[in-house]
Amino acid sequence: MSDVKKTPLIRLAKRDAMDPKYAMLIRIGSILLALIIGSIPIILTGVNPFKAYGVIIKGSLSNSIYLKQTIKIAIPLLVCSLAIGPCFKMKFWNIGAEGQLTFGAICSAFVAINLGGKIPSLLCILLMAIAGALGGGLWGFLPGLFKAKFNTNETLFTLMMNYIAIGLGAWLQGGPWEGRKGTQIVPMFDKSTYLPEVFGVQCGWIVALLLVVFMHIYMNYTKHGYEVAVIGDSENTARYAGMNVGWIMMRTMILSGAICGIAGFLVLAGANHTFTKTIANGVGFTAITVSWLSQLNAFVMIAITALLAVISKGSSTLNKQLQVPTAVSEIVSGVLLFCMLSSEFFINYKIIFRSKADKEVKA
Repeated sequence: MSDVKKTPLIRLAKRDAMDPKYAMLIRIGSILLALIIGSIPIILTGVNPFKAYGVIIKGSLSNSIYLKQTIKIAIPLLVCSLAIGPCFKMKFWNIGAEGQLTFGAICSAFVAINLGGKIPSLLCILLMAIAGALGGGLWGFLPGLFKAKFNTNETLFTLMMNYIAIGLGAWLQGGPWEGRKGTQIVPMFDKSTYLPEVFGVQCGWIVALLLVVFMHIYMNYTKHGYEVAVIGDSENTARYAGMNVGWIMMRTMILSGAICGIAGFLVLAGANHTFTKTIANGVGFTAITVSWLSQLNAFVMIAITALLAVISKGSSTLNKQLQVPTAVSEIVSGVLLFCMLSSEFFINYKIIFRSKADKEVKA
């Protein structure tokens, strides 16, 4: 008697390359679906969703003040998304952008606190940027080193280092850097540490756009970018080709951490002008989603980051004008990210239902 097994009722199959036009339609549809689903909690608060979405857009783009605040939100998110792109391309799961940004900010803050107002402003800002990059690079190098030498789990390693960096920041905020005892507040930095403005907005946006161009060229037109892609496809192939896989992992993590550290510097010198343990504010984790949604494309990251920044800034206006709870705005953001991620699933896979002819097959 031959073995017989039933074909699964539902199974997944990898799609061939989808026509870009259809893929774009699916992505647009996912955004529209997210807006429809997101309108449900808004309606439950007694607010017209069309009016709420209008307030979100106006509250983030309608005047120069709102626009500046939206750009400030977008800058660190875009920079962190760019930073972790090479790691994900290499299939090195760097979940530590939050900690790398925080530690970079700590190093920048150290320079600002000790040299602010004592040396020329341009030199101080430059030293803060270098310190941020070095700090973030060090925080990225450590998990890269342990992965290369001891094959540790990089996901857990980078995740745990987030909490170490945040804990260190909390100790500094309530200890050596605390202003008045008991306040848990670090005094504002000297104005010589502030980033200059270009077109009325702190010049961090220029740094972010330059990094977009740099990362696009680095990943697509350099030997280092090619090596990252080969390791992502197959470590064994990379080793067979004579690549030093361990060193490439460490090098990539140093670069990733350094760029996250620059993001910390940009928040510190361009927006906050002081240090808090929550300076990353979840940016490192949101950047993971942005990288996946963009398919690691540096230019696509700009659009996704801008969309999320608009929602984030507009939600505060929504709360003030229509008394919609902030949690509702967070639900809308979460639904949007979920639907956009789901669209990539349907672009890459198709669902196949069992037909009558396939009900039973021989094992």
